[in-house]
Amino acid sequence: MNKPLVIVIDDEQAIREAIGSLVRSVGLDFCGYGSIHDFNATVDQTRPSCLILDVRVNLDNGLDFQNNLKQLGLQIPIIFITGYGDIAMSVKAMKAGAIDFLTKPFREQDLLDAIMQGLQKSQSHLKLLQLQQKYKQLSMREREVMSMAVSGLLNKQIASELNLSLITVKIHRANASKKMQASSFAELVRMNEMLVSSMNG
Repeated sequence: MNKPLVIVIDDEQAIREAIGSLVRSVGLDFCGYGSIHDFNATVDQTRPSCLILDVRVNLDNGLDFQNNLKQLGLQIPIIFITGYGDIAMSVKAMKAGAIDFLTKPFREQDLLDAIMQGLQKSQSHLKLLQLQQKYKQLSMREREVMSMAVSGLLNKQIASELNLSLITVKIHRANASKKMQASSFAELVRMNEMLVSSMNG
């Protein structure tokens, strides 16, 4: 994956520069914007990223922007910062999926902890997207064989269940593992668990 990116939208230049220095000091890429309108809402879906967003940026409402991103289908973890936040505002932000809600002045370590949590969430989401893309490449039969294999059935049991020859089952199983790019059967099991969990969630 590409190097993680931290994006900051805050109309105070001093805040942007301070966060930029902090983020770069731990080896992360940084990009800052003075307004929501300056931010290009096309999030790079190939690199882990998180957004640090002031609740009020000039006349814009950060909570509304959070909702707009969700409607656009852009999955980017958000950390809210504010100089005058209240409990109701923070509850609303967290219910909408925000990672954290920090009141200025905040501790650098608190912000770094939230950033790492956000990037971890972003990375997990990107891994899931990649898995889903790989899974789409499987034929229906390969999906059936993979599902039965990871549930613990032996090749001969799968062959009997699907009325296939043993060699055909082995071919489908090998193809599924190759297309999913699983380095081991244990990894294939974990991949399947992630896929099933995302479908049920």
